[in-house]
Amino acid sequence: MRHIIVVGAGQAGSSCVVKLRNGGFDGKITLIGSEAQPPYQRPPLSKAYLMGDMALERLYLRPHSFYGEHVIDLRLGVTVDAIDAAAQEITVAGEVMAYDDLVITTGSIPHRLPASIGGAMEGVYVVRGLADVDAMAPRFVAGARVLIVGGGYIGLEAASVAAKLGLKVTLVEMAPRILQRVAAPETSDFFRALHSGHGVDLREAVGLERLTGEGAVSGAVLTDGTTLDVDFVIVGVGVAPATALAEAAGAALENGIAVDAFGRTTVPHVWAAGDCASFPYRDARIRLESVPNAIEQAEVIAENLMGAEKEYLAKPWFWSDQYDVKLQIAGLNTGYDRVVTRGAAPGPVSFWYYRGETLLAVDAANDPRGYMIGKRLIEGGKSPAPALIADPDTDMKALLTA
Repeated sequence: MRHIIVVGAGQAGSSCVVKLRNGGFDGKITLIGSEAQPPYQRPPLSKAYLMGDMALERLYLRPHSFYGEHVIDLRLGVTVDAIDAAAQEITVAGEVMAYDDLVITTGSIPHRLPASIGGAMEGVYVVRGLADVDAMAPRFVAGARVLIVGGGYIGLEAASVAAKLGLKVTLVEMAPRILQRVAAPETSDFFRALHSGHGVDLREAVGLERLTGEGAVSGAVLTDGTTLDVDFVIVGVGVAPATALAEAAGAALENGIAVDAFGRTTVPHVWAAGDCASFPYRDARIRLESVPNAIEQAEVIAENLMGAEKEYLAKPWFWSDQYDVKLQIAGLNTGYDRVVTRGAAPGPVSFWYYRGETLLAVDAANDPRGYMIGKRLIEGGKSPAPALIADPDTDMKALLTA
C-alpha cells in the first residue's frame, strides 16, 4: 500500500491530507505534528482566542475524530528525528517509517530576542502557537504595561488586542515607520493614526537596546536612551522558514525550501508547501506567509500526488484585523513606484499600488468592495488608469468589463 507522510500538522499539512482522502487516495496517510493539539487555525490565536471570544475547539480545522474516521494516522506531540532520503525513511520517536512520498509543511519559526539582551527572561513572548498565547493570556489584564517589539502586522494586531482590553501599550519599531517592509507610507499613516487614536504609545525609528529585570522582565532600555517599566513583552520581529528537515534530506534552499511549480523539492519523492517553501512566481521566486497560500499550495501538491501534474498558480491575498478595521490585501506590491488613494478614513479607504501603469496590489481598509474589485482586476491582468481609481465618481464595477 502506498504511504504518504506529511510532516507539519498546521494549515498546509491538514489541507494536504484532507485533499488526498477526499480526492480518492486510498493508500496510507500519516500526519505528524510537534504540538499536542490537532491542526488548528493560527490567525484567531492572537485575536478572538486571546480575547476569550473563541473556544479552543473552534480553533480546530477538523474535529479530532475526523482523522480516525478518514483513516489518517495523526501523530501528535512528536518530531522527526532523522530522515534518510535515499532509503525513503524517517525516524519518529525511535520508530523508522518508510514513505513513498514525503510532504514537508513545517511552516515558519518566529525570531526571538537574543538572550544577551534579555530575550530569555520570564515574561518575554512570541506569538506563534497555542502554547505561546496560553502562556501570555493571564497577563492581559487592564492596566498592565506591555511592550511590543516590532511594528509589522503581528505586532500591530497584538497591540490592538491589548489596547482593547485596557492595557498600557508601548510599541517600538526600529525602522523609520511601521509596516515599512510590507506596505506603502499611506498604509503606515492609516494604521499609525488608528493605533494612536486607541491610546497606543507608538515609537518609530526607535529600537530595543535591552530588557532589564532579575529573572523576569521588569523594564526596557530603548535605543534613544528612554527607559520603560514593563510587566511583559511581546516580540513580533518576523519569522524564518522551518527548513531543517528539508536540509537534512539534501533539498536545495532558497529563501525557504525551493520547490518547482508542482511543489517538488530537488530531492525525489519529497515535496513542500506553505510558509516553509519558496516557489516560482512570474519571473521570480517567492515565499508567501499566508493561510490562503498554505491551503492552495498544499491542495495542489495533493492533486499532484494523485497524478494531476498541476502547476501552482498563486493568487496572493492576505488580511489583518485591528480594532474595528479589517484590512484586506490583494496582490504583491513589490516594485511599486506610486500609490493611489481611494476614499478616506473614517470611511472605506484603499491604497492602490502601481508600477508605471500596471496595477500590482491593493490594501483595502474596511473596503470589501474595493478589495474584491482590485483582486479580480489583478488576477485578470487588468490595470485601470490611476486617475480612474482616484476619482470618487468612477463606477468601479464597470472597470471589470472595460
